[in-house]
Amino acid sequence: MKVTSHRLLFVGLGALIVLLFMADLALGSVSIPLGHLIDVLGGREGDQAYREIILNYRMPKALTAMLVGAALSVSGLLMQSLFRNPLAGPDVLGVNAGAGLGVALVTLLASGAGGFLLGLGSWGLVLAAILGAAAVLFLVMLTAVRVPDLVSLLIIGLMFGYVGGALTSVFQHVSNPDTLKVFITWTFGSLSAVSWSMLPVLLLVVALGLLLSFTLVKRLNVLLIGESYAKALGVSVTTTRYLILIATALMAGGVTAFAGPITFIGVTVPHIARGLFKSWDHRLVMPACVLVGAGLMLVCDMVTQLPGLGGNTLPINSVTALFGAPIIIWILLRRQ
Repeated sequence: MKVTSHRLLFVGLGALIVLLFMADLALGSVSIPLGHLIDVLGGREGDQAYREIILNYRMPKALTAMLVGAALSVSGLLMQSLFRNPLAGPDVLGVNAGAGLGVALVTLLASGAGGFLLGLGSWGLVLAAILGAAAVLFLVMLTAVRVPDLVSLLIIGLMFGYVGGALTSVFQHVSNPDTLKVFITWTFGSLSAVSWSMLPVLLLVVALGLLLSFTLVKRLNVLLIGESYAKALGVSVTTTRYLILIATALMAGGVTAFAGPITFIGVTVPHIARGLFKSWDHRLVMPACVLVGAGLMLVCDMVTQLPGLGGNTLPINSVTALFGAPIIIWILLRRQ
């Protein structure tokens, strides 16, 4: 009976994402009628203005939203499972700040290693963000060995984030105004910065991270019982930790490089997925995180471009905070 209900839930989530994807393409400062949208998606001749808006602006943005939502949600799930902390996530433990520091090194200091990575284009940004995210996550993991208390670990993670933010501020102070303006705009978070030429890079990085994450499902389920039990079953806890580090750095770093530091998605979506399926089994929760995260980011993207905004686009960070903060408060109240 449970298997049937789980299948129905997955089918329902899949159908909902298709509807949200269509709505994201249709809604915005210029609303596109459903008939014209179907004509463009079906490859038929239609209004050229609508065709340009859908294919060259809204579709890459909607696909980016789905990739970002899926990557950040699974990253959050991996970190919550690794640290056994319901409030762990890429933004809470300073991983986003580390990725941001890597991007700052490339964009604000266009000399030395920064200049070399900048010369690599999109790949340079991605590599810098992944290295920055991995460095912070590695420091948090080292700290977790010495500090078993979950609350203390969260505070230490926040401190790492503040250090990364402070270094980024220093780089901003010594950079030239033109690059500084570009970087500050990036910090607000935006899904529209990813073009068709950049999308394959983001897709490849996220796909590698997701593929590695799904290979860890059985190990993560064993870790839920306890590290001693996992070792007794022959699971290498150390290897699993490093694989989680690589997967999280790939996804959180890659997403941050292209879309900016997006908060709350990684922390909140795993809780929504567990609540929907009433399970901690990663075989259910991980694919659920992919679907729920993709759907939630599509909703957030629609909110950023509501028709009443006069053509302006809201920062995606602000919208995700409006969705995520109440859920975090609810989680904390439930634990009292």
